[in-house]
Amino acid sequence: MPRYKLVIEYDGAPFYGWQRQAEGLTVQGVIETAIRKFTGETARLTCAGRTDAGVHATHQVAHLDLARDWRTDTVRDATNAHLRPHPVSIVSAELVGDSFDARRTAIRRHYRYRILNRRSPPGITRAHVWHVPWKLDPDLMQAAALRLLGRHDFSAFRAAECQAASPVRTLERLDVAQRTMGFHDEIVVETSARSFLHHQVRFIVGTLMMAGCRRFSADDVADILASRDRSRCGPMAPAHGLTFVGVDYADEDGK
Repeated sequence: MPRYKLVIEYDGAPFYGWQRQAEGLTVQGVIETAIRKFTGETARLTCAGRTDAGVHATHQVAHLDLARDWRTDTVRDATNAHLRPHPVSIVSAELVGDSFDARRTAIRRHYRYRILNRRSPPGITRAHVWHVPWKLDPDLMQAAALRLLGRHDFSAFRAAECQAASPVRTLERLDVAQRTMGFHDEIVVETSARSFLHHQVRFIVGTLMMAGCRRFSADDVADILASRDRSRCGPMAPAHGLTFVGVDYADEDGK
């Protein structure tokens, strides 16, 4: 059976996350329904990283197997036609080998978190940023971020319902930068790892926010990490500021 690799973009606001559910609109559900409408097949998607309700993606990767050898542009365009009016787009589709698995063969995942740091609330981007009206210092946030890099037990930054077998993860990148354009003042957190714990990025961002307003020092953040106590970390940042922005494979062609 031909295997297709899809690159997918979506606005997570109207969805109950990626994963198909018995009730509630999900990204996986609407894509599988669209594929069934044009192929007549009940295909199952496997994605690189399941996102929670409200989380967005600009470069989600998924694979599926179809009985018929469709042209890749047909898979992309026909699926998009049946996805309307949902805010989901198949950016590309390509044939890959049977050994490609969007989830298991991924070696690195990338997320971006956007904080709107100004007094006035957002008018246009409210579903894509966390509005923090008090002043944050991005340099203090970056200093705290450096204490989280590397391989650690991230128990202090995982959801209570996290089902991962181990809390140990290797954080390869955690960068904080300020971007100012007129009245649009954002602090952007970029992070990369092979895999993340459930809600790990959102707990990290909430903790960095506390460092940015001088509630935590960089040493405090290091102590929180060492404590493995989730009750000591900052608040969990809201889902709508988070976007899945990329995934890497050992073979960049994904084959």
